[in-house]
Order: sequence, then C-alpha cells, then structure tokens
Amino acid sequence: MSSIYPSYDVIVVGAGHAGSEAAGAAAQLGAKTLLITMNLEAIAKMSCNPAMGGVAKGQLVREIDALGGLSGIVSDESGVQFRMLNRSKGPAMWSPRCQSDRMLYAQKMREHLEEKENLSFRQDNVVDLISEDGRVIGVITQTGQKFYSKSVVLTSGTFLNGLIHIGENQYGGGRSGERASVGISAALEKLGFEIGRLKTGTPPRVDGRSVDYSKLEIQYGDDDATPFSFMTEGELLSSKDQMTCWIGYTNESVHEVLKTGFDRSPMFNGRIKSIGPRYCPSIEDKINRFADKDRHQLFLEPEGWNTYEMYLNGFSTSLPEETQYEALKTIPGFENVVMIRPGYAIEYDYFPPHQIKRSLETKLVEGLFFAGQINGTTGYEEAACQGLMAGINAALKVQNKEPFILQRSEAYIGVLIDDLINKGTEEPYRMFTSRAEHRILLRQDNADLRLTELGHRIGLASDERMNRYLKKKEAIDKVHNLFMNTTVRPEQMDEMLIKKGTSPLSQPVKAHTVLSRPEISISDMLEHDSELSLAVTEATSDKYAIEEVEIQIKYSGYIQKEFEMVEELSRKESAAIPEKIDYSKIKSLSTEGFQKLSKIRPETIGQASRISGVSASDVAVLMVYLKN
Repeated sequence: MSSIYPSYDVIVVGAGHAGSEAAGAAAQLGAKTLLITMNLEAIAKMSCNPAMGGVAKGQLVREIDALGGLSGIVSDESGVQFRMLNRSKGPAMWSPRCQSDRMLYAQKMREHLEEKENLSFRQDNVVDLISEDGRVIGVITQTGQKFYSKSVVLTSGTFLNGLIHIGENQYGGGRSGERASVGISAALEKLGFEIGRLKTGTPPRVDGRSVDYSKLEIQYGDDDATPFSFMTEGELLSSKDQMTCWIGYTNESVHEVLKTGFDRSPMFNGRIKSIGPRYCPSIEDKINRFADKDRHQLFLEPEGWNTYEMYLNGFSTSLPEETQYEALKTIPGFENVVMIRPGYAIEYDYFPPHQIKRSLETKLVEGLFFAGQINGTTGYEEAACQGLMAGINAALKVQNKEPFILQRSEAYIGVLIDDLINKGTEEPYRMFTSRAEHRILLRQDNADLRLTELGHRIGLASDERMNRYLKKKEAIDKVHNLFMNTTVRPEQMDEMLIKKGTSPLSQPVKAHTVLSRPEISISDMLEHDSELSLAVTEATSDKYAIEEVEIQIKYSGYIQKEFEMVEELSRKESAAIPEKIDYSKIKSLSTEGFQKLSKIRPETIGQASRISGVSASDVAVLMVYLKN
C-alpha cells in the first residue's frame, strides 16, 4: 500500500457540477480533499445548455446556495440573462432561471474551488478503486498512481463507457471533444454493483451572425432580476444590460426533412437501446410521438458575452449531420445558418440508485459515495445538489459524525434523493414541482429560511451568511407583526379596493385581512397608507423580506395545513427500521413487498411506504413486526 503521494480524507472523482460541489463542500468542512478530473480546463463545464435553474431546478439551486454550496453564487457571477418563470402562478411554482456565459461559469467555479484551503487538484483518469474488507481506501489512475483516502465520491457524469452517436457514426467519448472513462464500471461490477445504460442528447450549435432575427420572437430578461444566491449584493443586470434570447418554431417542412434521416437514426434503427429523458426528448422523437403537432417551439440562446455561438434549445438530435443541417436551413430565420457543432446523443453507464443510502453512500462498499448522473439523474442542478450532499456526508463520515439527511418536507433535495432510492429510475430523472407533495412549503423564496441554519450547524454555511439570514429573518418578523397588528381604515383602502375589483371595507380591520385578498398586493397597500408604508420602511429596506411576508400572509391557510400534514407524516417517517432486518421472517408480507423491501432496504417506515410495489398492508405488517 505504498504511494508517492499523501493520503486524503476525501477523493472526489470527476469535476462536473456534482464533483465541484462535492469537493467544495468536503473541503469547507475541514476534510483534506483531492479532486481528480480528466481535464482541469473543463471544471464545471456546461456540456449542454449554458443555463441554470428553471421549473423546480431553480429551487434546487437556491437550496444548494442556502446550505452554503457554490452553484448559486457562480450563476449570479456568470449570468447573461435572468428570469423568474411562472410568475403568473402561485409562489410554489415560481422558479428562477439564469442563462449563463459557458466559459465564465467554469472559470468562476474554478476560482471558488481554488480558494478552498483543504482542496488539491489532480488532472488524471481514475480507472480502478482500491478496497479492503468491504471498504474503499483509494483509487488508481491511468498513470498507475495510487491515491489513498478514507472516502471516495464518484461523480462520473456521462463519461463511464460513454458512446457518442451522430447518425450511423459512433465513437467513444464522455462528451464532444473529450474521451470516455473506461475501467470504473468494470471495477464496480466486480464489487457486485448492478449496472445499467441511459442516454441523453444535445442540439447543434450555430453561428448567431448567420441567423435572421427578424423572423424570430425576442425574449428579454427580467428588469427586477432575482439573484440565485442570498450572498449576492446589490442589483443584478437590468433587462437592457442582459443578453436577449429568441423564440422560433419548426414547421411541417422541417419535419419532412428530419424524417428523411429516420432510417439512419440510431434511435430508430436500434443502435441506441437505452432510454433517454422523457421530458427533454430529441426533435426526431417529438415529431414521431406528437405526429399531430405541425410545429414545435425552439429557443435560440447565447453561449456567452464574447462569442457568437448560440444554443438551439428544443432541437436535440442524433440524426445524420447532413439531415441536421438541411432541417436547420428550413427553419424560418435559419435559411443561411452556419452550423458550428452538430447535435449528438450519448449513451453511458449508470448504477440504479436502490444501491445507495440516503447519505448517498453505497450500501455495498463503505466510504464510497455516488452523486449525479451515475445515479440516473439528468441536469446540472440535480447533479450539483447530489454532489453537495455526497461531499458533506463523505466529510462527516471521515469525522465520525452522523450523516446529514434532508427529509422530503425540508427540501427538493430531500425529495430527489428519496425518489431515487425508493422509486428508482429507468430513464434519466428530472426534478419537477409536481414531485414534491409539500411544494407550498418548499418555495424558492424561503430556501434560506428552511436550510441556512442547518448548513451553518454542520459548518458549511459561513458566519457571514448566517448573520445575513438572521438579519433577514428579523426583518420578516417585524413586517409580519406590523401587518398582523396594524389597523387600516376604509378611507385609506376603499378607493383602491374598488379599483381592484374587490369589496370595500365596512369597518377598520387588521392589515393582514386586506393583504390576504388575492387581488391585493403589499405594494398596493403601502401606496395608499402612508403610516403603514413608513412603518415598513423603518422596519426594513429588504424587498425580499417584504415579499416573503406577502407570501406568508396570502397563503397562511395552505401553509398551516401543510405543516400539520408534515407533522402527521413525520411520526411515520421517523420510525427506524433496523439495518440488518431479515424480511424473510415477516411471513405476512406480499411477495412483491418482500422483494422490494429486501432489495431497497429502506431506513425508515416512511421510506418503506413510498416504495413502488410496497402496499399499505405491507407497511402495516412491517410496523406490527417492529413493534413486537
């Protein structure tokens, strides 16, 4: 067991979005950490669309930030356009999104990582694991070097035996221009891990100078852009200073051109056998599955401040290059398009996530953690949040501390990990608001209120962040108390209420009763009541604290019901199941219930109740058995 290099507490393999967060978190928690990646110039590289956030994904980024992770602050530092999606819906659906400068995002992430005192870097390719008595103790690289550690976090992305498809051409690669990683899959299989294959894809990139924008719809960023990070000071870019995105459409002529390549499409001729993301289908899959649609929406999005390269969101494809090019030229506005890179599909190995614990440590090998696409997810945000949790727990394990686990009722991160372990995934898993049964509690606006104290308690969120959080919480409490206790009168409110289409007041009432009306905003009330406005101004200048109070008051009934439901479920959730329970001794379990429980080995009754195939009667039988 000799090595010319020092040993580490945590080794993180891979420096994509999962690996970057894992390495940053482990180092921040005091673990001596080594980040090994095949290409140090590709740290946190945005392989697909250079964008962070979106529906439910924006909530994940804000949660990462609230805990003390890096993705939020880096997004704010590298964004070219910021938008809050779903503003027309309830606040549980509001989701921040940021179009990023691809090169700047990677640069800023590397800068933040290099500031970590306990973090070292190594450019190399890990090809094997070193294990002893069921525990991982290090890795072996292609240069033959051995690096020893107390824990290892694997964040391999799409690189494990990656195979790229463009029409009938296929070649090994982890993404365009970078080679695949060979060796780790075989090493894990040898250790007894179950292995699978998934696929994802990306669209062609085009030269923005070759596009006729007069035939496209313009899409501006928000004037009052909301930052991802609670540490970002001042205002983000105004809409006039942000880059614009554009909306275009395919048509039946485009579809006809695409169909000419179907016989050479790896998706349709059987060369790709793995399953791709259901909610991000290729353009050929769209026109095949939705034959009744005569057009599909496309988003033309900039790659950064200092490049003309643009990303054609919605046109993911693995068709032959000539078919891609001819179809592009048929899209209105793209008649003279210059294609810089063709679209492609990529197949890669993953390890079905019933093989990990809620800490993201594997069940088979102690000290080995999986995070990101190796667990069957898709998307930067899904990968980053897993990386953060794996990095935290790898460091805590080395320090002989209890794992850090987020419940479904605490964070979208908790929903994602719980879903992966209990429901598994046979297609790349993507987060949606509909996956969270407590989404009215898990809003993007209150991620800091939910998670910053937890992040600070384990040592990840800084003292500065904690102090900002406490200041904001104090401001929220002050403004909330004002609205609960201040009386407003008909002569101040009635003119505005009538104008807004709601009934006037018959007598003086507390301010919160007026604010709870759907038609009325907090700004409406402050505009018509100078005393209330002055009191709020004296309490805080934080517009986000004021917005938080508005949400809390307007949705107080729903929020209270959710809290009650969470309390009821938590009693079931917290009932632990012994790690070495023998399910064969529980004679009344259904056959499927026995098989699923034995395979997934849930840690709590709540977890067991969410496993597909485990019935309510199985859970009841299990609870009786544990009680006895």
